[in-house]
Amino acid sequence: MPIIKSAKKALRQSESNKIFNDATRAKVKNAVKGVKSAINLKKDNVAELLSIAYKELDIAAKKHVIHKNKAARLKSRLTKAAGKTDNIAPKPKKAAKKAAPKKTAKKK
Repeated sequence: MPIIKSAKKALRQSESNKIFNDATRAKVKNAVKGVKSAINLKKDNVAELLSIAYKELDIAAKKHVIHKNKAARLKSRLTKAAGKTDNIAPKPKKAAKKAAPKKTAKKK
């Protein structure tokens, strides 16, 4: 047990933070698991579950419960898996813009 007053306070803070962090991790885990199960069972609400998972991952990353790269990695993998199914329509790709013809300098 800590003896110094600041160490006691740090212990109290870490205990309360642990409760919050565990709850946030559980929300992320349940959201990701929900999307994966919906993809495997070919349910119709994959897009809705995917947006919920995005929200939970963003919150966890913002509060430094998980690393931002881990959140990005999970979001990418979930989107990729959801895109392979017919339940969620992939976003249409934008048409490539044609390059403007180059202007050449006329020789005199």
